[in-house]
Amino acid sequence: MLALFTRRPAPVALLFGAVAATGFAPWQLWPLTLVGLAGLAWLVQRAPTLRNAAWIGWCWGVGHFTINNNWFQHAFDFQDKMPPVLGYFAAVGLALYLGIFPMFASAVAWRFGRRERPDEAYVLVFAAAWIAGEWLRSVLFTGYAWDPIAVIWLPMIGMARMSAWIGTYALSGVTILMAGAMLLAADGRWRLAGKLVPLLIFAAFSSVSHLPPSRPDAPLLQVVQPNIGQDARGENDQELMLAALTRWSGRPGARPRLVLWPEGVMRDYLESGYPRWIYDGQSPLFNRWRLAQLLGPRDVLLTGHAPLRFDAAGDVVGASNSVFAIDARARIVGRYDKAHLVPYGEYLPMPWLLRPLGLARLVPGDFDFDAGPGPRTLVIPGFGPIGFQTCYEIIFSGHVVDEAHRPRMIFNPSTDAWFGKWGPPQHLAQARMRAIEEGLPIVRSTPTGISAVIAADGTLLATVPHETAGAITMPLPPALPPTLFSRLGNWAAVIVGLAFLAAAIAIRRRPR
Repeated sequence: MLALFTRRPAPVALLFGAVAATGFAPWQLWPLTLVGLAGLAWLVQRAPTLRNAAWIGWCWGVGHFTINNNWFQHAFDFQDKMPPVLGYFAAVGLALYLGIFPMFASAVAWRFGRRERPDEAYVLVFAAAWIAGEWLRSVLFTGYAWDPIAVIWLPMIGMARMSAWIGTYALSGVTILMAGAMLLAADGRWRLAGKLVPLLIFAAFSSVSHLPPSRPDAPLLQVVQPNIGQDARGENDQELMLAALTRWSGRPGARPRLVLWPEGVMRDYLESGYPRWIYDGQSPLFNRWRLAQLLGPRDVLLTGHAPLRFDAAGDVVGASNSVFAIDARARIVGRYDKAHLVPYGEYLPMPWLLRPLGLARLVPGDFDFDAGPGPRTLVIPGFGPIGFQTCYEIIFSGHVVDEAHRPRMIFNPSTDAWFGKWGPPQHLAQARMRAIEEGLPIVRSTPTGISAVIAADGTLLATVPHETAGAITMPLPPALPPTLFSRLGNWAAVIVGLAFLAAAIAIRRRPR
């Protein structure tokens, strides 16, 4: 049987990659991810040439990312300019590109770590190369950091909480070590597995939450999920649902609420100063007043919005994906502009080439969005410093906090209605990893779910399920002191990767 596998390594690698994808949400069969990674390491070690090793790694990546990113197809269901069937080809095409990164790790491991039999040094080199590969995937061509391997550990929260020390990419490298330990144990060598026992003990202790309770005077959060699908945005029922889930109860002495609405639900213009023809008879002041009527005297509403940009002639030339803060006096008291835009979603790369081919953005609109300056903390009156990361931005480890002004929480409005069934739980999982890394609570509000309040240690405090209308009302959870990762950022991944390489060199140089 083993000989058959090695004679046909490409389809076996595809299978191992697909198996590894089942460790992520919604299935969360994380032991199978370890099996899939161990299978990759075994196939690469047995490859006769560097070219064969790279080919095996790429096949593994294609199988893995085709399954893991199958939700990508659903984005095409809401685009009139391109047929939905194109989404299936797009999902596979994305996997063909993403397979380059496991290919890179496999080639490096074969070239610098391979011996006749797999050993600890080989596994350490593989782990270091995997860290480098995941980091490269997060930055090349604006980056696609979706679902690094470390996310599989959220069901084993103690392991996931190691990212507070070393970050997600380094924890992915530790995951490769664990898969490698399985491979060596299958070959009768248990030394690496024994060395990982203290790590598992540390993870077991970390699984117990030590988060302090919310302060008695903490302001309230009200997270609203109207359950309005991507194809129904802007309809009157949406406004009625948002109002019903938001309206202030009028209780005397009630604590102030920070009301959190999703991305993409506010269609009426809120800013003054646009050309009159834009408003079509509506007043931006009246639109803000209608929102203010839903608020108590000390409440503030944070809502996604898309303000416009005009040229000197008064023509629309751009827009931004923003969050506006509206107080009970109908004033705009803060604004955040999304910085990390989604290629093909919020802008079309190489439009001079792609538009003549009939390709368009996946999000309806006639022009691309403008990018904001980056992570930003806004001081919201009555609520203090609040950080913002809109939708896709939350997946980028080490790039979610304004380092000069640490917030007390991060608001992550999103539109997950075009992510299918698999995308929303995966998106939520990655937000939980950011909460652990930064030691900050993260609050997600989406039109169709999964909306959630995430504690600073990654614990899910409350959720509104997928495709369900509802609201969460609870006190603002406390932040933790800055974590080691929040101070080092992705330098932590560099340090861990170099430590793995140094250990591999030491193992190879020691006398036998």
